[in-house]
Amino acid sequence: MTAAVVGRSDTDAADLRRLLWARGLRDFGDGFVAVVLPAYLLAFDFTAFQVGLFATTALLGSSGLTLSVGLLGSRFDHRPLLLAAALLMAATGLAFSSLEHYAALFVVAFVGTVNPSGGSVSVFVPLEHAVLAGRVGDRDRTVMFARYSLTGALAGAAGTLAAAAPDYLAAFGIGQLAAIKALFALYAVLGLAAGAIYARIAPRPVPVEAPKAALGPSRGIVYRMAAVFSLDSFGGGFLVQSLLALWLFERFGLSLTAASLFFFWSGVLSAFSFPVAARLARRFGLINTMVFTHLPSSLCLIAAALAPSLPLVLALLLVRSALSQMDVPTRSSFVMAVVTEPERAAAASVTSVPRSLASAISPSIAGALFSAGLQAWPLLLCGGLKIAYDLLLLAMFRHAKPPEER
Repeated sequence: MTAAVVGRSDTDAADLRRLLWARGLRDFGDGFVAVVLPAYLLAFDFTAFQVGLFATTALLGSSGLTLSVGLLGSRFDHRPLLLAAALLMAATGLAFSSLEHYAALFVVAFVGTVNPSGGSVSVFVPLEHAVLAGRVGDRDRTVMFARYSLTGALAGAAGTLAAAAPDYLAAFGIGQLAAIKALFALYAVLGLAAGAIYARIAPRPVPVEAPKAALGPSRGIVYRMAAVFSLDSFGGGFLVQSLLALWLFERFGLSLTAASLFFFWSGVLSAFSFPVAARLARRFGLINTMVFTHLPSSLCLIAAALAPSLPLVLALLLVRSALSQMDVPTRSSFVMAVVTEPERAAAASVTSVPRSLASAISPSIAGALFSAGLQAWPLLLCGGLKIAYDLLLLAMFRHAKPPEER
């Protein structure tokens, strides 16, 4: 896609390419971390409940960072904030590759960037969304968010394949724990590489007089979106990728190699659903696309919880993957469309932080359910809550039209 289509200048187009490269590097790291994380923690004799509590801790810490950065985004240039986040990613990887104590790992999970969800719920999100939306026109915004999401999903899928490295390295006498630590060191390197890319993003002029508040005229709709998005994330927190991996490990005895292959194809299906979502949104609207692709994916998840065999479970989960993420680029585009440009970083933050907080509560509950032998309940709760979210989203925002739909 040429600069004339997706950007307002050659500089804008170059910055968009840099964002895509950085997103790819980050999500490659998130892809393998989400899969190896439960295996890493189980190697230190963590219980299923403690793995869930660990995921909760990581998501809570991410929420605080994301909110802080989003609110700062209206007052400061985005580039140094992105650089700081990349350095924090590098420090997180180094800490996980060297620490083994239970309490120390929890502290790093809280203050670092480790992502148990496998998706891009992180400190980078509000800044990248604001940069991206500021460099495209209204008609190209959803397409660009689809490309941004596609890049991250494909990179994340490739990252899940890297999670099989400990099993392959075992043939050369390298222990699983040492191999997983090497992957965390690679995660640190990816953070540094992303930082080098962010450093080349063109600086944004900062207003001489800072706005009185990060959110102004769009405050009402942003708060309503934050509330309804939180219900979706609370449901999704019952089955973040690390917990889905744990469920497959414990219920079916899946190996790291088999799990990484499954998550790879799951990620590929999700990735190629993003361009489809952009096309559907142009024809049917952003909200309709979000709701009517999300509903059947939740029904597939409920069916998977009740399915009797592993092949049927994996088939249902793959169908779910092909549908469940179509709301990602459409939701991001909708949020950016209904707020003013100075509010974009804050809007991305305020709509994502309550989501992170909501999703941080449910993993520990899911871990407790797993420990109690109620292995199907996290999937059932996830699917049921997401269906409720879809119906509520349609009722609340079906009349809110972005500029290109008016």
